[in-house]
Amino acid sequence: MKTILNVIWLVLCGFWMFLGYLLAGVLLCITIIGIPFGLAAFRIGVYALWPFGQTVVERRDAGAPSCIGNVLWLILAGWWLALGHVVTGIALCITIIGIPLGLANFKLIPVSLLPLGKEIVPSDQPFVAR
Repeated sequence: MKTILNVIWLVLCGFWMFLGYLLAGVLLCITIIGIPFGLAAFRIGVYALWPFGQTVVERRDAGAPSCIGNVLWLILAGWWLALGHVVTGIALCITIIGIPLGLANFKLIPVSLLPLGKEIVPSDQPFVAR
């Protein structure tokens, strides 16, 4: 079932959201200071490409630097990417078939706003990262 949902997701909004994360990652990687943010954008972009069958868990070893980085991320790229998820989520929820995809879009909003200090793992192994 997750394969079918991932393919439908890819066609309807996953590819476009991936391109948004890719653009944000490239722009953030232009400076040396922005490289960690760019890598986070690439990581979340792959998650936005194939979200079904994966989940986000908190990293226990993330500390104050990830909190400060999340504030910078929110200002630089997080707000715009989260807005993209809100718009596509609402558009997908208009149809009954698109409701699971719209809910998946809403599930991606917290990680698009504050990605540092989180890890993406398979859904059947959510406690492996801890």
